[in-house]
Amino acid sequence: MRATAAVLLVLCLLTISHAWDCQEVVNIKNLMQIDAGLGQVVATDTSQIPYYLVGDKWIRLPGSLKHITVGPGGIWGVNKDYAIYKYVAGNWVQAAGLLKQLDAGGNQFVVGANMNDTPFCLTSSATVGYKGPGSPLPWTGLPGAVKYYSCGPFGCWAVNKNDDIFLMSLNQDCQNKGWSHIDGKLSMIEVATDGSVFGVNSVGSVYTRDGITASKPEGTGWSNIPMGMLMGHVTYDLGRLWVVSKSGGTMVCTH
Repeated sequence: MRATAAVLLVLCLLTISHAWDCQEVVNIKNLMQIDAGLGQVVATDTSQIPYYLVGDKWIRLPGSLKHITVGPGGIWGVNKDYAIYKYVAGNWVQAAGLLKQLDAGGNQFVVGANMNDTPFCLTSSATVGYKGPGSPLPWTGLPGAVKYYSCGPFGCWAVNKNDDIFLMSLNQDCQNKGWSHIDGKLSMIEVATDGSVFGVNSVGSVYTRDGITASKPEGTGWSNIPMGMLMGHVTYDLGRLWVVSKSGGTMVCTH
């Protein structure tokens, strides 16, 4: 009986490990962070050079950024001095405020966290309409403290300095009902345009949240995605899971 159970366990593990087919992305090195949304992929490397993927070529964007995001809210980024920028007509235009991380995956609104882990939200009208200095930019401070923050169609997910996980319902006007604690521990978390949630924990393991729907935005539990190496960052869009290892290598996986 024990032998049979052991064989079944091995088969189960093999099935799980082959659930994702991963290939190395060979034409980009030393990435630090990556984001995908609405069919677009952007990234920054360890030299803080931003990139945009066109076909199989990574096109260097102007400027220097430590974090970049793409989604319904457009393309935004922040640099090493926490300055915020939006990509407008082929150039970066600076936006008022200071953030260390931001996300454009919400319903045309942008969220982010500053250097003190204070979360902020920018309404959809201000996000879409921002075209440079002079445009209104009413950042709304939100409750709690988070170090990484990402939104999708069913809610916004975040992690704090202790790697605790939280979920918030947030609308286009930044109205919310506060955070709900979710089980588990993650160092970073990303929400896809379709509502899928992926994250990486402190030891470099990748997880996805199961059972997320519009009626059950918190989902049902976490599933590990075996990678064979330690990962530092993850993003997902249109069936492709992009993962950056702690050593700077990048893989793209399909399910």
